[in-house]
Amino acid sequence: MRYGYWMPVFGGWLRNVPDEGMEASWDYVKRLTQRSEQWGYDLSLIAELNLNDIKGVEQPALDAWSTAAALAAVTDRIELMVAVRPNFHHPALFAKAAANVDRISNGRLALNVVSSWWADEARQYGLQFDQHDDRYARTEEWLKVVDGLWTEEQFSFDGQFYKTEDAICAPKPAKRPTVYAGGESEKAKSMIAAQCDAYVMHGDPAEAIKPKIADMAARREAAGGTPMQYGMAAYAIVRDSEAEAKRELERITTVGELPAGYANFDQWLSGTQLERELKIQEYSVSNRGLRPNLVGTPEQLKERIAEYEEAGLDLLLLQMSPQAEEMERFAVQVMGTA
Repeated sequence: MRYGYWMPVFGGWLRNVPDEGMEASWDYVKRLTQRSEQWGYDLSLIAELNLNDIKGVEQPALDAWSTAAALAAVTDRIELMVAVRPNFHHPALFAKAAANVDRISNGRLALNVVSSWWADEARQYGLQFDQHDDRYARTEEWLKVVDGLWTEEQFSFDGQFYKTEDAICAPKPAKRPTVYAGGESEKAKSMIAAQCDAYVMHGDPAEAIKPKIADMAARREAAGGTPMQYGMAAYAIVRDSEAEAKRELERITTVGELPAGYANFDQWLSGTQLERELKIQEYSVSNRGLRPNLVGTPEQLKERIAEYEEAGLDLLLLQMSPQAEEMERFAVQVMGTA
């Protein structure tokens, strides 16, 4: 299993805990990322939202790509998986900038391609917002342009959304960045199986993840591609006793009055095609992070992680709070690397 974590670009992950002691600042994420390399983490996922989805839109949120470029220069080993939303980035200009970030990192850049869901954010920033299937049609073209710029000396493209003419991208990436993407609609899964390298999922029990991986593996084989990688989001709580872990779980999931971020969550529910309705308790942690039940003693977490490995999962994308303290504890007690 590879272990990754979500960069706390929003100042935390708990919607009903205002202050988690991890401010949305360059100083915090720099120290966290450098320490995470020492603790043995493989990857950091840097989410891209211009507004703060977790703490409320009026709170600070770090920009993903300038943060990634800066982190590329001050780290040595960790893979930087940076989210990118095609409707917010022209693919030819993006290919040029991302290739430079990859060069700065010596080949450690990866993409998390996200087909946007937040209509209000796009409206505030005056940006294009497509309806569901159009998002994936745009993403298909966008990926073709980016990959063409990265692999061909000159690249021309004439599509519905984008056009290029003998475009040049030099220098190219040190190596072609891995492309991760997620989605649960038929349109999303077809696009990912055909054009991406890795499939990332919201949190679910191992018995729910296993058939999803089997389905995507079959789609990938039918598309003629090489085997994919598979990742999943999860929120982790590790304690010396199960009772301690459950007390912490109760603390973070006790929701009184719905906080500022709820309106964004409600809009996300209305704009995405999830397979099951989310519960309000799950709202306290994003990306269905509580469903994997990585809550308990080190031994219990190791057993559950082994179940995910048996199901075919390659990568855990972890959220914790407070991030630095809990990541060190997880590395020592579960990963055995720190």
